[in-house]
Amino acid sequence: MRRSGRFRRLLGTAASIAVLAGSLAAFPALSTALGSFLGKAAAASAMLQLPEGGMAYLQNRFQDDLVQDEPISASQPQAEKPIQSAISAQEPSIPAQSQAESQSQSTIVIPQTPESPSIETIAPQNRGTITEKTFTADQSSLYIPLSAGYIKNSTSLSNQQVLSLLAQPMELALEDTDQPQVLIVHTHATESFEPFDRDFCDTSYTWRSTDNTQNVVLLGDIIASQLEQAGIGMIHDTTQHDYPSYNGSYERSADTIRKWLEQYPSIKAVIDVHRDAIESPAGNLIKPVAMIDGEKTAQVMIIAGCDDGTMNMPDWERNLRWAAALQSTAETMYPGLTRPVFFCYRKYNMDLTGGSLLIEFGSHGNTLEETARAAEYMGKAMAQTLLDTLPQ
Repeated sequence: MRRSGRFRRLLGTAASIAVLAGSLAAFPALSTALGSFLGKAAAASAMLQLPEGGMAYLQNRFQDDLVQDEPISASQPQAEKPIQSAISAQEPSIPAQSQAESQSQSTIVIPQTPESPSIETIAPQNRGTITEKTFTADQSSLYIPLSAGYIKNSTSLSNQQVLSLLAQPMELALEDTDQPQVLIVHTHATESFEPFDRDFCDTSYTWRSTDNTQNVVLLGDIIASQLEQAGIGMIHDTTQHDYPSYNGSYERSADTIRKWLEQYPSIKAVIDVHRDAIESPAGNLIKPVAMIDGEKTAQVMIIAGCDDGTMNMPDWERNLRWAAALQSTAETMYPGLTRPVFFCYRKYNMDLTGGSLLIEFGSHGNTLEETARAAEYMGKAMAQTLLDTLPQ
């Protein structure tokens, strides 16, 4: 467990979420083309391997992409492959239920991407294409502008209803305490990245690793370091909830979150760090990138769940306001860093607090270096957003 001491400083004045006025009332398009989706080769393999949600999950997760024929996005690779294990013979093959006692690091070193090998070294049948894409809002009525950045409204709520919710004050507010107030977890800890910055890939690669210096746990370390430097008490739980079994990952991470909430009622925000998996209908890997300070950086997507009346999420509006505040701060500090917030009918353990978000860093087409840079920027934006909530 990593915890900071008392707040070293109080920064800025409290900031409210600024949203553009005006009515944008419109209902987002809902998918009616699941049959067409199943006809796409990349998605067919995903359905066969999908661990938890079956057909209903598949339809819901990709409904917007089906309507717009955009790249297919998922919180796991389109075909789950065996995990590349980097666990030494001296370590247990099954991680303990909680590996929260991670060592404190004052400095996080962003890894350097090695030089790319030649495509000729990849077997012809395993050669794939990586396409870079910067995700932005289009002119569709799905997108709701914030003071900076956008929300993609994939619910049946009108944009005006969403704007009304965002106009209310954000309930999440830090206290001047040395108790932990942020919890970082990883439901899919073994999600990893492309080993090289290149425009091609080896489709036999797993994009999974149990080495926490190569997967999304490293991103959690980087975010934790930024919060710690800002004097915000936090816990980074490094449990690999998706290893050795991917099935039941969310149930196991929910148990971990409940344990920490019970031990520390001071926790106000829970961040589940993931990486996305995005493919075009043709099966090409899509790599979301932005140039920030002259460096290629993975784009980040915040997911905020909405309750359709059947999901038992009493505080989803609070989660949405927290997502919007973080999005606006991140886009103000680092324009282009984020994809629009994905506001959708998803649960992802967001029923456990009023400050729960799932954040996806890049995709399996990005390198660890690119996503580590994004984690540093997002960690700074998160710290600033939270510090702005401190009482004056």
